[in-house]
Amino acid sequence: MPNTSPINIASSIAPSSIEAVDAHPCANVDIQNLSQRFKACGDPLRLQILQVLKSDTFGVLELAQLFETKQSGMSHHLKVLSNAGLVEAQREGNAIFYRRPFNQIEVANQLTTSQLFLLVDSAPLPAELDQRIEKIREQRAVQSQAFFDKSSERFSEQQEMICDYSQYAEASYELLEKSGLGRDNVILELGSGEGQFLKPLSLNHKQVIALDTSETLLQKAQKFTRSEGLSNIEFVVGDTSTFRAQETVVDAVIMNMVLHHVPAPSKIFEDCYSFLSNGGVMVVCDLSHHHQDWAKDRCGDLWLGFEPQELTSWAQRVGFEEDESVFIGLRNGFQIQLRKFVKPLLSKATQ
Repeated sequence: MPNTSPINIASSIAPSSIEAVDAHPCANVDIQNLSQRFKACGDPLRLQILQVLKSDTFGVLELAQLFETKQSGMSHHLKVLSNAGLVEAQREGNAIFYRRPFNQIEVANQLTTSQLFLLVDSAPLPAELDQRIEKIREQRAVQSQAFFDKSSERFSEQQEMICDYSQYAEASYELLEKSGLGRDNVILELGSGEGQFLKPLSLNHKQVIALDTSETLLQKAQKFTRSEGLSNIEFVVGDTSTFRAQETVVDAVIMNMVLHHVPAPSKIFEDCYSFLSNGGVMVVCDLSHHHQDWAKDRCGDLWLGFEPQELTSWAQRVGFEEDESVFIGLRNGFQIQLRKFVKPLLSKATQ
């Protein structure tokens, strides 16, 4: 098991934080409930489980791999944390994944839980645990990449099993353009696929960057844009982490039906925030959470969509402000959510 750093709950909460909870008119804290939460936090391993769930969602087997423990033991720890309201389960096909709760009804529960998480997050994560997390993300990425490499010839056909491009493209582009972007702005499309969406971006903006992990799909996108006479597009093979390392600044990021294919969706928000200019916008078009698990095998989906509050939580955690949202219901039972987030003019990095 990784080394643990002791966290003294009683002495580490800032006085101002305690006063804030005490002063809240709705903070009628249930002592029994609070006691259960503290008891659940009485094990170093459970504290570290909460740490790794800060910005990602993991299955039982993945968590057992992370902490080098038996699945039965990990299931026990997750049950204790779940009973205390500190984690919640989310079904992804035949598997159960765990995450931190983000939609608590009781205000008092929300306040006490946020204080506990603030405390847990103040402790550093051991380096070896960080490395194991990255290994799991790499395993997910390999799984996703293998699907697209194998299925590139039938990419559009498979995507249309869920929704046709025309069902979201116009609304997604309109949401982006309502941000008041000008001709001189630089736009990044994340997961550009075969390049259909690059055409309107190229015609209306000075520079467009097409970023995709699939070299095969990018080659198709290049062929398409050449046939359309588009010359202001830069094609980059990689993900948001590799693009972030280039230290290139863009004015807008748009991703259409991409997030449910990436190994660590919440990290996308962190990366995009880092290379967006102040006042820049990020438009996310993706599926709302659903239970049609055939999409994993037929379409290579790693995640069965997302709860709207899940995207909001990831965005606000890194500093984005939520702007406009549009939801489109489809006849086959899926729902598309189009979300726009804005990086404040005075970002956290410059405050």
